[in-house]
Amino acid sequence: MIQKKPTLEKIIPNFGSSLLVKKHEKFLKTITPFWHFHPEIELVYVNKGKGKRHIGNHISYFNNSQLVLIGSNLPHMGYLDRLTTNGSETLIQFLPEFLGKEFFKIPEMAAIDALFERAKKGIRFNIDIKRRIGAKIEALVDLEGASRITSFIEILNDLATTDDYTLLNADGFAFEATHQDSNKIEVVYKHINDNFKEHISLDEVSDLVSMTVPAFCRYFKKTTGKTFTKIVNEYRVVHATKLLAESTMSITDISFECGFNNFSHFNKLFKEFTGKSASIYRSEMKDLIQ
Repeated sequence: MIQKKPTLEKIIPNFGSSLLVKKHEKFLKTITPFWHFHPEIELVYVNKGKGKRHIGNHISYFNNSQLVLIGSNLPHMGYLDRLTTNGSETLIQFLPEFLGKEFFKIPEMAAIDALFERAKKGIRFNIDIKRRIGAKIEALVDLEGASRITSFIEILNDLATTDDYTLLNADGFAFEATHQDSNKIEVVYKHINDNFKEHISLDEVSDLVSMTVPAFCRYFKKTTGKTFTKIVNEYRVVHATKLLAESTMSITDISFECGFNNFSHFNKLFKEFTGKSASIYRSEMKDLIQ
């Protein structure tokens, strides 16, 4: 049965706290990823973990660690695939006005206010800043009261004043959800995620959301900024990056495993998506240490 419930996630901080801080040191296999959004900003630090990112229009695979900031109402999907030995995931969720509606509007907080605005497109922080403040983020779990707040503001200031980051939806498309759009898109993305290794026709996916093919194509492009075919191919290429990094399968076998029935087409799309050939990507991943 297709899930029809709205995907607005309700987040409730612990009693006496204005922000929610959680640390997972074991991969929670019982949590099923779903396409969702919430008014809270979300900071995620994964230390020694692997998985898929799907934030707004951005789809990619990360290996070893990551630090991302997801803005208010920016749809995303649970993307942690697993934790490696001694790995952990620290999650901080907070409303933009968690210290009052005007706190981040004062001159001293201008940089952080601008950070919150950038976060609406999703931000991935790169290696230097990730290494520098990762331990500070993890330490928030053990802090309470004013000490937690002051330490968190220092973390936000570090993130606000660095240029060591990448916008995940840098094409100017601020993907901010509504209940109705998120409901339909969740159905479509779930179908893609479950079936991208096979051929997915426009007829079948249009039927899932009770639309004609032309209406669905217009809706999907307007809502996501990409065509349906492009999104499906991105899922396939992202899965290929995972297999290239973690398996010993041949590149030819990987291309067919990911749903491509033409090896030349796979090579062309992989290079278009990643900027490099599959063989070079695999070689670089073997040497990558983050």
